[in-house]
Amino acid sequence: MKPRALGRLAGIALLLLAAAGVGIAQRRPQPAGTVELAYGEQPRQRLDFTPGEGPAAPLVLFVHGGAWRFGDKRMAGRMAAHFHARGMAFAALNYRLVPNATVDQQAEDVAAAVARLAGDARRLGLDPDRIMLIGHSAGAHLAALVGSDPRYLAAHRIPVTAIDGVVLLDGAGYDVPAQVAAAGPFLRRLYVGAFGSDPDFQRLVSPTLHAAAPNAGRFLILHIASRPEQSGAQSARLGAALRAAGTPADVRSVDGSHADVFRGFGTAGHRATTLTDAFADGIFRSIGP
Repeated sequence: MKPRALGRLAGIALLLLAAAGVGIAQRRPQPAGTVELAYGEQPRQRLDFTPGEGPAAPLVLFVHGGAWRFGDKRMAGRMAAHFHARGMAFAALNYRLVPNATVDQQAEDVAAAVARLAGDARRLGLDPDRIMLIGHSAGAHLAALVGSDPRYLAAHRIPVTAIDGVVLLDGAGYDVPAQVAAAGPFLRRLYVGAFGSDPDFQRLVSPTLHAAAPNAGRFLILHIASRPEQSGAQSARLGAALRAAGTPADVRSVDGSHADVFRGFGTAGHRATTLTDAFADGIFRSIGP
């Protein structure tokens, strides 16, 4: 079978799993001290927060994947333990899901969670000037959108530049109209199911089309080597658009599967973890303790 056909089949298999509501990472116990906080009035507007070391720890906020329709913050237990062990505060949020919310509202939820944590930084032991977003799959799209379109954080009187770094784990929806146009029938139905068929709305929620400055401080964009026509192409275009706007953006391919780039996070030798740790150390150390 040709590589292109294999890539399409892999993408379809991935999205079938998401559409069936199958978690792509095992739910693991949260580190000691983890608490659930509300950032809105809706049942899904909740986040799990794990404190870091000291009175002003840097914050990592994780946005889960699940084809914009599924997923849960409790999938991030291993990632929470990893960043907690490195002295960083960690939060993983739930957000409202399609079809009960639009993708635009999901990005609003991510921004609201940032505002909730930054607004209570002193009590939570956070440094509101050291914040990193990390997202996987659909969550990578949402993290990229909040990190490139200033209007989401501006609704909370927070500049997008308050986000020091954004790490994207194998997203494939950074330019939605392009992805819809290039996708086969199955994938096109899935994307249209999440984003609708209105090209204006598709452009509105496409991070690549919002990459003109201002943006978050810098980006690390990781994609799976076996998905060159999906996440690979989309990642390269987003990275190029960000760099053209003067925003540092490092695009890297990593081995493994779409699930493993998140499920294996924090394990020894996990390439995405190594790259993310170096990225986090660089952005947080560059702005002080």
